[in-house]
Amino acid sequence: MDRTEFILVTAIILFVAFGLGWLGSWLFHRLTRVTGADMAELDRMASALHEAEEARDEAITYLQQREAELTSQLGQTEAELRATMDGLREARHEAEELRGYIEKLNAG
Repeated sequence: MDRTEFILVTAIILFVAFGLGWLGSWLFHRLTRVTGADMAELDRMASALHEAEEARDEAITYLQQREAELTSQLGQTEAELRATMDGLREARHEAEELRGYIEKLNAG
């Protein structure tokens, strides 16, 4: 094999390798490309995800507001309970003093 044949065979082999590479690349991109239907489905899923995130944010906000309201109500209820217990304690003390006074009057 002389020099010209070697160059020609090498050029043919390189051209065939290039052609096979280009054909493989074209076939790969043809099989894996995104279609319009796929893009529509992705858009629909994105909008559904966005709506779900908004609903979640609204639910979190509502729960935080409700928690604040319940915490406030709990504080008010505890304050009322303390006031009631103090009033009951004073009433018991006053009733005990009145019993003692009545017993002194009955004994004396």
